[in-house]
Amino acid sequence: MLYSRLIFALLGTVLLTACSGGSKTSFDAPEVSSTGYPWPVPSNIPLPIEPEDNPMSEEKFQLGRHLFYDNRLSGNGSQSCASCHHQDKAFTDGLTVSVGSTGQKLARNAQSLINVAYNATLTWANPSLSTLEQQAIIPIFGEDPVEQGINDENRERILAEFAADSDYQKLFQAAFPTQADPVSYANIVKGIASFVRGIITFNSPADRFERGDASALTPAAQRGRTLFFSESLECFHCHGGYNFSDSTLDSATTFVERPFHNTGLFNINGTGDFPEDNTGIFEITGDPGDMGKFRAVSLRNIADTAPYMHDGSINTLDDVIDFYAAGGRVIETGALAGDGRLNPFKDGFVSGFQITQGEKADLIAFLQSLSDPEIKRSPRFANPHTSTQPQ
Repeated sequence: MLYSRLIFALLGTVLLTACSGGSKTSFDAPEVSSTGYPWPVPSNIPLPIEPEDNPMSEEKFQLGRHLFYDNRLSGNGSQSCASCHHQDKAFTDGLTVSVGSTGQKLARNAQSLINVAYNATLTWANPSLSTLEQQAIIPIFGEDPVEQGINDENRERILAEFAADSDYQKLFQAAFPTQADPVSYANIVKGIASFVRGIITFNSPADRFERGDASALTPAAQRGRTLFFSESLECFHCHGGYNFSDSTLDSATTFVERPFHNTGLFNINGTGDFPEDNTGIFEITGDPGDMGKFRAVSLRNIADTAPYMHDGSINTLDDVIDFYAAGGRVIETGALAGDGRLNPFKDGFVSGFQITQGEKADLIAFLQSLSDPEIKRSPRFANPHTSTQPQ
């Protein structure tokens, strides 16, 4: 689906390919390959979209990196963006659900930030949330749940702290050199969005294999790759393309797809319902058919981002495969009891499959090959307030 969109998008010379195939893609169309920012993106991948009112720059990336790791960007000075997005956990937090600065638990699991520049929508289930600038506002200013907890009572004090900091004065001025007074929440959001947009990798063993390095994958991972892209397991239908998600958007996209899926995780009382505080895009649309539909996340560095699913309710990749092999989850007793396999709104691709223990091990080997370990330790994405390494 993704690559078919690219065909229509490119007017220049294009040689087409897919992750599940063996051919290659290259771009020579200026509109998808021209930028002032040094994106670490190989030539066969389109560049992310840069908003017209917030084009990427190294200066904004660095400002955003400092803000991302700064606890002063919260109402009580206890939490930053990095509190729920740890670099060593592929920018997740390892918790079932995240906890805000006031101790309030969120309803959903923290998602990885790797390659979110390519997301067609942000967060788990909001079809109208399509830019990182829109998304960054939510954890900073959101009231229910409270994450960083900046509100009308503390916002001026917090902004004044950044304005009085000589290091931040230089960072803001460098990032927004034409503005006389650049320390503002609008520019804080633009800086953080620029940093997150720049968390990019296409250097996993699976990437190198697709670029022609046959030795990049072990024999087990190669067998797992075959299973992953098979019609019997169906994984690639929702986790295909170069970013291993069907919810992908880039500078070559002309027809935007923003799909969401019900995987049969719940079927409360047999009516198709999900828990009241976690009903997927039904919360936005009110359409009964949207009950329990969530965005298919990218599988990049998926082995580093446990626990899994939107509510963090599945602990291991082994258990995730069992869940999909069963075609959904059965909850025998309690308030959430129901047979998710029979959820009337379940996606047709979650139909279940047979898999041996050896095949499961192969599939996990392939999923592990989607991880780039370097991005978890790269000083470029590290906390600048504690790092002593050159950036």
